[in-house]
Amino acid sequence: MFKSIFLIKRKPGTTMEEFKTYYETSHRLLGERVLPTAQRYVRRYLTPFSPDPGALAEEPEFDVITEVWFEDRAAFDAAVASLGEPATAQEIMEDEARFMDRSRIRLFTIEECDSVIDGGAESVARSAHSA
Repeated sequence: MFKSIFLIKRKPGTTMEEFKTYYETSHRLLGERVLPTAQRYVRRYLTPFSPDPGALAEEPEFDVITEVWFEDRAAFDAAVASLGEPATAQEIMEDEARFMDRSRIRLFTIEECDSVIDGGAESVARSAHSA
């Protein structure tokens, strides 16, 4: 699999609820239509959090992490080529301008390295054997 990630900030003056509602009820559908080679399309909305119970959480630099998976690099490249078609690019830019701060969108391709975490079972077993 090949994955891309978009970091997106909402347009100034747009509430988080307005941003999320528009993304989920309108822009998401556009994305599904213009990304036919995608295998998976996920939006992860960020909620500010402060570990200090008395402190206000800071406004995050981005409001959503959008992830799009493709079967392979060729499928990703095909999507990028399709998105670059003038009519498609214009439609996407106009829709994004309704609710996103387009100047702050960041795009990355991802190389994932997984860790296998056993939940501490292995360390508990080692401790029991050494006693």
